[in-house]
Amino acid sequence: VQLQASGGGLVQAGGSLTLSCAASGRIFMSYIMGWFRQTPGKEREFVAAIARTATYKYYGDSVQGRFTISRDNAKKTVYLQMEHLKPEDTAVYYCGADLTGHITAEPRAYTYWGQGTQVTVSS
Repeated sequence: VQLQASGGGLVQAGGSLTLSCAASGRIFMSYIMGWFRQTPGKEREFVAAIARTATYKYYGDSVQGRFTISRDNAKKTVYLQMEHLKPEDTAVYYCGADLTGHITAEPRAYTYWGQGTQVTVSS
């Protein structure tokens, strides 16, 4: 499985950005998909996860109400729509694929990772 994250960039505080993560390889619907973010010197932080058929979505406390995760299984792509961005949202954002079948915020449960895309929010 290969994951390719894209859509990062520079945005002003209060703005919006949508990240995409395209998957190739095995059946996309087999995976729970998640987004995480990381800043230098800190551990990878859970952002959001989505069940295989999008029936359940789970968000980190810091993004609840501002970010929306979605997926298009036909396109093998998961999205992260980010609104009302804050400078503290600045990080490298990673998408991950979890084969365990249990939606989780624990990064160790995710087997495959994309390369990351930088999001910078200016104040």
